[in-house]
Amino acid sequence: MSDTDRRLGRRALFVGGTAAAVGTAALAREELRHLWWRLPGVERPRVAGAVDFRGARWVAASSANYRRADRPDDYPVDRVVVHVTQGSYASAVKVFQDPAHGAAAHYIVRKDGRITQLIRELDVAFHAGERAYNERSVGIEHEGFVDDASSFTDAMYSSSARLTAAICGRYGIPVDREHIIGHVEVPGTDHTDPGPHWDWERYLQKIKS
Repeated sequence: MSDTDRRLGRRALFVGGTAAAVGTAALAREELRHLWWRLPGVERPRVAGAVDFRGARWVAASSANYRRADRPDDYPVDRVVVHVTQGSYASAVKVFQDPAHGAAAHYIVRKDGRITQLIRELDVAFHAGERAYNERSVGIEHEGFVDDASSFTDAMYSSSARLTAAICGRYGIPVDREHIIGHVEVPGTDHTDPGPHWDWERYLQKIKS
């Protein structure tokens, strides 16, 4: 190998090492951006039982089914994910309070339109089955079954639309099907909700009105 080759080799090694170091530093900064709020005295004040949507009832999910965060400062929120419980309201609350279940949504909307919040929007709920989507979205469950059209009442659509409109307004989320999605549309999911009976056109019209 000539001296020129050696110099080029050393330069390539230096450049490659610098690029790797820069990449590592960038990853470290990104991780710190997600963790800074955990320092003593930094975390945003929280009030026990507080809700993000006026009129919602607070029922806490198990802390095993979500991760504390400080969204949108550490994770931008740009999606709403629509779910269906595949069961009653009571059964959904029961599993979301079960630490062994491993999942929970931020909200449940009942057939009669009443709304329960189980996880603060600040926090990352384990609802979508995909980490990046959990971090970037708010999950809303709807009482009922995907194969039962009668599950989706006008009271439910109206209440859920008001909730979603408030979430979109809070985070600047566009009201469209790219940003308001069904669980079935999350990459890698094996879920089918909200199913073929969910009226997306009706829902988006209500959100916009």
